[in-house]
Amino acid sequence: MFLRHLGCTFCRETLGEVRQHRSQIESAGARIALVHMSSDDNAARQLFEQYHLGDVPRFADRERRLYRSFELRRGSFLQLFGPRVALRGIAATLRGHRAGSLDGDGLQLAGTFLVHNGRIVKAHRSSDAADAPDYCTFAGSVAS
Repeated sequence: MFLRHLGCTFCRETLGEVRQHRSQIESAGARIALVHMSSDDNAARQLFEQYHLGDVPRFADRERRLYRSFELRRGSFLQLFGPRVALRGIAATLRGHRAGSLDGDGLQLAGTFLVHNGRIVKAHRSSDAADAPDYCTFAGSVAS
């Protein structure tokens, strides 16, 4: 899972979703790994531990090389702040996923991938800042 910047409401929402559905995701045969852009390893570790994901493998990609390799785009104004994104941001905030300070590239969009034997077998490249797959359904593709 490639995250948006760690202060992003949607990044935090993703971490909450992964925490909530982790056993179901892993029982489908998927192993979770997190890619982030934080320049502060301690802050990243603390955030992941806050979401009970401190033991999940994580990779810092400050220069966004992996993001580019997986063809993840940077967002336009509407992809970052459009009406749908704003409404989803309010909903995520009301569910407790409050934004933090910018920690990474604020324009970078997220993505989720299933990789098997070094090959991408399924990809979800976010169409906007609020776009994410249903992680349980996505992980269920492992068995397919």
